[in-house]
Order: sequence, then C-alpha cells, then structure tokens
Amino acid sequence: SSGINAEWPLRPGSPLARQLFRIDGVTRVFLAPDFISVTKDDNEQPWNTMKPDIFACIMDFFSSNQPVLLDEAALDNTSAINEDDDETTIMIKELLDTRIRPTVMEDGGDIRFVSFEDGIVKLALQGSCSGCPSSSVTLKNGIENMMQFYIPEVLSVEAVDDEITEIQNKVFEEFDKTLNDK
Repeated sequence: SSGINAEWPLRPGSPLARQLFRIDGVTRVFLAPDFISVTKDDNEQPWNTMKPDIFACIMDFFSSNQPVLLDEAALDNTSAINEDDDETTIMIKELLDTRIRPTVMEDGGDIRFVSFEDGIVKLALQGSCSGCPSSSVTLKNGIENMMQFYIPEVLSVEAVDDEITEIQNKVFEEFDKTLNDK
C-alpha cells in the first residue's frame, strides 16, 4: 500500500486480512506501508503454534500477486490537512506525521488523529499499540510531553476509540458471535 494504514476487522477490502482471519486465534490485523501486525486472542493457542501459519499465510499471499487492499481510496487518512483545520490542528497533524507516528510504527503500531478541542488532543491507538499496557505511559510521557513542548496550546493528550474503532469492535463482536453459533 502507499502510505495508508488499515486495521481489521474494520471494513471489507483486504484479501490478505481475510486470509489471516482464517487462522484460529487471530483477532486483529493491522496493515501499514512496511509491516503487518497480527493480534491474537489471549485465550487461544500460544504464539509459537500460530506463527508458522501466519508466516505461511503471508508468504503464500504475496507470492499470489494479489493486491493487499482492494480499494485504498476508501480508507481514511486522518492526518491529512483539511481546509477547515486551524493552525494548531495543522501543527498537531504535522508533528504526528513527522516525529511521532514513525517512532510508534517501529513497534508495530500507529496513531490516528481524532480531534483537537479545548486544548485536548484525542488520538486512536492502532495495531500493536491498541490494548498495549505501556501505551498509556507512551501517550502521557512521550506524546503528550512532545506535543506540549512544540505546541503550547496542547494541554493534554487522550486515547479514545474513534468511530472506526467502535465500528471495528462491533463487527468483530458480530463475527465472533457468528463463529460461536456454528
């Protein structure tokens, strides 16, 4: 893909994600331009039994020359600058894209800009950051401090579930219920 990140279960459109979800225990797939992050259910089989299936699935997929995403245009790029963004929001998005997101991506995650209101930056954590125990420390000690240093208008940074994450959770619950009913 060309710089767009996507997380499943989220919306249709990734044959690779669809294949990975066929592996028992896979609960989330995060696709970034240069890595794939797969999350497993804590109650399922251990990583050492899942890893060979995941690697084989990814290798087989890429050898098939199928597109990773069927419709990249349908995916949001929330850090894109919009006409109605004020100067502070533009600075926040630029700081996220140039300094923060590349570092977070090194650990298999990403951050989506949700909003900036009344001095509070709201961000959605994705990939391996979503649900990670150390993500709150990273958010407060790393991201919040950096934002406050460069952008004095930022009073705090909060992790939130954005609309896409809420949809994703609902889709996963329905998918899980369908599997359990069979």
